[in-house]
Amino acid sequence: MTLKDVARNAGVSISTASRVLDERLGTSQSDTARRVRAAADELGYRRNVSAASLRRGATSTIGVLVPRLTDAVMALAFEAVERSARRHGSFAVVATCGDDPDEERRATEILLDRNVDGLILATARIDDALPASLRARTIPHVLMLRTDDVSPSSLGDDETGGYLAARHLLDLGHRRIAVLTGPDFTSSGRDRLRGAQRALAEAGVSLPSHHAVHTGYGVEAGAAAGHRLLAADDAPTAVFAANDNLAIGVIASARNLGLTPGRDVSLVGYNDIPLAAQLPTPLTSVATPFEQIATTALDLLRDRDAVPGTMRRALPTLIPRASTGPVLDRVPRE
Repeated sequence: MTLKDVARNAGVSISTASRVLDERLGTSQSDTARRVRAAADELGYRRNVSAASLRRGATSTIGVLVPRLTDAVMALAFEAVERSARRHGSFAVVATCGDDPDEERRATEILLDRNVDGLILATARIDDALPASLRARTIPHVLMLRTDDVSPSSLGDDETGGYLAARHLLDLGHRRIAVLTGPDFTSSGRDRLRGAQRALAEAGVSLPSHHAVHTGYGVEAGAAAGHRLLAADDAPTAVFAANDNLAIGVIASARNLGLTPGRDVSLVGYNDIPLAAQLPTPLTSVATPFEQIATTALDLLRDRDAVPGTMRRALPTLIPRASTGPVLDRVPRE
């Protein structure tokens, strides 16, 4: 069955039938649209997306590059992109590259070999050479959850998020506050630290260099850094971790040291992954609006007139839970 058969059966023009059956244009509820869809169902017609894409010179496929899908944040980000792409009649495919620049280039070329219409990069390095290479080759791309301050970017307002986290701890009376920033090559870690420093400076509270810890983004890194901080003579009464995995690691270290999260030490994470609310001590976290960021990334990718440096930041939200509480200052060890 062809589109012409559907149009004849529904009593409409071929162009009208085509518009009704094009998923990218949304689902009309008009009598004409219902008649066209009923005719297509009756005849067993299925729109040939590949043929339509060839006529447009596009594949309706978006390539998404992430470091790993075992990271809950990356999985949430890709799922948000995939849902947003589907709403616009496109399809998102994902490739992983770890934190290796060579693997990143290889994965990018694999996606480009599949004739994707553009790329969304959720890789994390500030010193990444890939965006500059894509700009030089005029390949449509958008950075998501990160920025290099040149390529179009859709990300959370990480500086505001870091400010909210530190301000929350300060409002609870904490003054010895540590920050686990994640790797120092990430724009998100850099901005979250900057926001926390701004809140602390406004309150006249210092952040000693040994309380600003650059580490990995995994649970193990959080546990190791948390143990060093919480076992020290000048242990902080509160820790802001630049993602939830780090915070979960700190919680584990606190419990191993006989400390109760939310009472003996307060902890704030970032991103508000689903697990955060389900922990034995639910984790206070800064929620990242992944759906909004993904939708904006796709909008920027379709906007061929986006100028260099175009950046869209979505505001995060602090979600207080039981892992933070009023300061209960521990006596420093002698």
